[in-house]
Amino acid sequence: MAERLWLDVPYGEKDEAKAAGARWDPAARRWYAPRPGTAALERWAASPEVPDLLPGEDRTLGQGLFVDLVPRTCWFTNVRSCVAPKDWERLRRVITRRAGHRCEVCGAAGDRGAKRWLEAHERWVFDDAARVQTLKRLICLCTDCHTVTHFGYAEVRGLGARALAHLMKVTGMTGAEARRHVDAAFAVWEERSRAVWRLDLGILTGAGIALAPPPGAGDRARVAETVLRASARSARP
Repeated sequence: MAERLWLDVPYGEKDEAKAAGARWDPAARRWYAPRPGTAALERWAASPEVPDLLPGEDRTLGQGLFVDLVPRTCWFTNVRSCVAPKDWERLRRVITRRAGHRCEVCGAAGDRGAKRWLEAHERWVFDDAARVQTLKRLICLCTDCHTVTHFGYAEVRGLGARALAHLMKVTGMTGAEARRHVDAAFAVWEERSRAVWRLDLGILTGAGIALAPPPGAGDRARVAETVLRASARSARP
């Protein structure tokens, strides 16, 4: 069989790519061009692969399941908001592939029927003196584990009880232990949210990923408030 002419198609553009002639390889979980020179597919031409280990990445950082809150002053400045959709697709593909297409915490696979997806989560290291928030790992999590890590956002969406139950199931914590864990995570979050942090995304630029500037510190609160209001409305019965 001839080598596939792979494409980098963001999930949000899959229908457009399919209409332009792209085909899906279920084994590789990737879109490809059926023949060379298809002009309508050129915009999704594949870029070089991202290395499995990003430069400076610590694949041992933050093992297990825990509440992992991002300071309020850095809400909605995640990796996905800082890279182009095609580059995000390249990153997502590496993150899920190196995890064997399973959650790196609980081992669950994606399940469309259960509305459980495999998602990328950032692990950060905080330099309190320099006020620098450094990306040190990208980890593949299922929707349920990812919801636990962003526990505050889960509560806004009406998913707090579900997230707490999943935390207990995966870690073996009792209800009291899980609640103490959540409270301790929020105490750290409150302290860190008093400062404005500078993002260090060097593990991405070192892998050839171009970055767009994240929202400025002055805009982050406005962006966060807009998204949280929308989430609260959608969570109402």
